[in-house]
Amino acid sequence: MASTHEQTTDQVFVEEKSSARIFTMNRPKQLNALSAAMVSRLLDLFLACAGDSSVKLIILKGKGRAFCAGGDVAAVVHDINQGNWKRGADYFRKEFTMNYVMATYSKPQVSILNGIVMGGGGGASIHGRFRIATENSLFAMPETALGLFPDVGASYFLSRLPGFFGEYTGLTGTRLDGPEMLACGLATHFVRSERLPLLEEALVKADSSVPAVISSIIDEFSEIPGLKRNSAYHRLNIINKCFSRRTVEEIIAALEREADEKKDDFITSTIQSLKKASPTSLKISLRSIREGRLQGIGKCLAREFRMVCHVMRGEISKDFVEGCRAILLDKDKNPKWDPSRLESISDEMVDRYFSKVNEDDWEELQLPVGSNLPPYAVAKL
Repeated sequence: MASTHEQTTDQVFVEEKSSARIFTMNRPKQLNALSAAMVSRLLDLFLACAGDSSVKLIILKGKGRAFCAGGDVAAVVHDINQGNWKRGADYFRKEFTMNYVMATYSKPQVSILNGIVMGGGGGASIHGRFRIATENSLFAMPETALGLFPDVGASYFLSRLPGFFGEYTGLTGTRLDGPEMLACGLATHFVRSERLPLLEEALVKADSSVPAVISSIIDEFSEIPGLKRNSAYHRLNIINKCFSRRTVEEIIAALEREADEKKDDFITSTIQSLKKASPTSLKISLRSIREGRLQGIGKCLAREFRMVCHVMRGEISKDFVEGCRAILLDKDKNPKWDPSRLESISDEMVDRYFSKVNEDDWEELQLPVGSNLPPYAVAKL
């Protein structure tokens, strides 16, 4: 019989069951959006468990109908509007460090994605060894609609999806269900939600940190679900044909040529998604994902930290503040992007997002040393 010790904090609930630690994100009314306190708590917990030989397995899940709907960007925008973008930088510094610790973790992390997984929720799970989707899963990286870009190491994991599905997912912010997450590799398993309690019990009982053992246990509860008829993943050929283009303008032109040839709701909605997004976000997101194809997780996060600092400073574009106003705060869903056209954004403007921030007290992202990257962290997608 596994001994159970439970303790609770406001935003992360911790259960100790035998050699497993179960962390439950506990802001259900906010769809478990990652507050600064939550990020700090999760980072501390992961670091403590890494050095605790009695801990063999981490299970991460969310309370309510979301795993985690993303970072608490409304709080970051509040700081920017108060003239304190560096407080936002501190938040992202800690969040990206947490992402790196998860990606390089020596013990298996099982993330149970039974609900909404967006933005920072992807960063808190996709870097882990096992990602369990269910019939309730809903994944998206919606940042281009907010004037941001897919961050939290998304340039690493999106760029490793089949073909150019990562570019499609990252630029359009399209929503994927559980079967689609499994098909493209964002999830490692699909388990019906009613079977999750028994799965959790079996994982605890196994008392193992061996990935093959844990995988075989999850396999016993998992299934291969069919994709819905109109799934975007069925359209991988057209996605590869268009999203392999060198620039955002060429991607849209390729899609429009396809639309001219035949009426296709998928192509039409894809074009609409791209045209609604921040033009600046689209350009920096495409370059970020392309660079991510050739970089490890540490370099991806360090580059994304530079980018997010430039986004928050708002010297090149203030689209992040405007996008959050239109989508999250005023909710008029009518952002006024500036620049408003792709052709108004020069290569030099894009380059600036990838450069060091020219302020005396600004520092690059310093990731923890001594994290020996296990083989599965290098190529787990």
